[in-house]
Amino acid sequence: MEKKNCNRRMALHPQSMCPAFGGLRVLMRIDGVQVCMAADQGCLYGLTFVSHFYAARKSIVSPELMNVQISGGSMIDDLRRTIDEIARDPSVRFIPVVSTCVAETAGIAEELLPRRAGNAEVLLVRLPAFQIRTHPEAKDVAVATLLKRFGSFDQPRRPRSLVVLGEIFPVDAMTIGATLQKIGVESVITLPGSALEDYIEAGQAEACAVLHPFYERTVSLLEEKGVKIVRGNPIGANGTAQWIRRIGEALALDSSSVEAVAGEEAGKARETMAGFSKMRGKVIVAGYEGNELPVVRLLLEAGLDVPYASTSIAQTELGEEDHKVLTMLGTEIRYRKYLEEDMDAVERYSPDLVIGTTSLDSFAKERGIPAIYYTNNISARPLFFAAGAATVLGMISGLLERKEVFRKMKEYFEG
Repeated sequence: MEKKNCNRRMALHPQSMCPAFGGLRVLMRIDGVQVCMAADQGCLYGLTFVSHFYAARKSIVSPELMNVQISGGSMIDDLRRTIDEIARDPSVRFIPVVSTCVAETAGIAEELLPRRAGNAEVLLVRLPAFQIRTHPEAKDVAVATLLKRFGSFDQPRRPRSLVVLGEIFPVDAMTIGATLQKIGVESVITLPGSALEDYIEAGQAEACAVLHPFYERTVSLLEEKGVKIVRGNPIGANGTAQWIRRIGEALALDSSSVEAVAGEEAGKARETMAGFSKMRGKVIVAGYEGNELPVVRLLLEAGLDVPYASTSIAQTELGEEDHKVLTMLGTEIRYRKYLEEDMDAVERYSPDLVIGTTSLDSFAKERGIPAIYYTNNISARPLFFAAGAATVLGMISGLLERKEVFRKMKEYFEG
């Protein structure tokens, strides 16, 4: 008991990368973009690394802002000069000016920056960590900021058009597109997108399917503009059928075609999961991507025991359906989680497998429990429809079958 209380007193902040990283993933993958960052050199150093390694293999451009410049009042002039230098390249179409947590850069007045420079649109995107808690939520801020500026909401709606909102694996995007085509959807735009045109055309969409629960700002903007919102995602048999039906209803598609496809895709997913009917085990899911609860739904539907799940994002209305289903099925859920809470769950539940953050994985492996990194092993794989179920469950089945290897390794090194 004393140890648990000590952990609570020393609780680390909710695990997440720097929020600006999530926004950079969205912004730096747009064709013709060159990010200009308003931050001090520490932010620039760290975010340049992740922008190359995780985002788009592109560099960030920034004025050399030191404390003396930031406090001396020359920052806006330095930024404007840097924007003009970037705009000399005719291939640059978009210059997002990203401000981070440094108090002076976070408070930049947008009206002091140009809206255009050369051939490029200029847009201030505010990503301070004291306002945005996690990098998934920063993706939401970036997408909402882009839509607010570029979305063609004043144009007539395109019939049977849909925005699919959520950063997903490319194979999932292809599967979603093919399935939606079968039920009569005529236009699909996936956001975050790789072209400014994606954000322009999204303003004319009739509905938006929100795959992840942290896109609150974006959904609020779309609802305000009259776009219908479809919740849920095509994961597992039940979720897949429900998702297809909801899209059919939102776009007023032919009900018989929608029902046929919903039944067909649910059947494929159910058949896939039946292939793992002998799989048994207790799994803990603890990530910081914001899409953890739909993954838990898939594992529960496949017959696994998931006593505990955690995520770095807050509890949202968009994720309420998953929350109700999971808690009804006995899963303890922690939002804005701390590492110590996850570690405590490992000790309390003694799982057969941990799908977690790197820190938690190390903690589990020290106890002879198989553990894998959530981001690289779940977010980097297909997740939706039957193909996603086969990929994820196949990986987990293999890990559970080899759990004794971890126990023997622990015993070997202890000896």
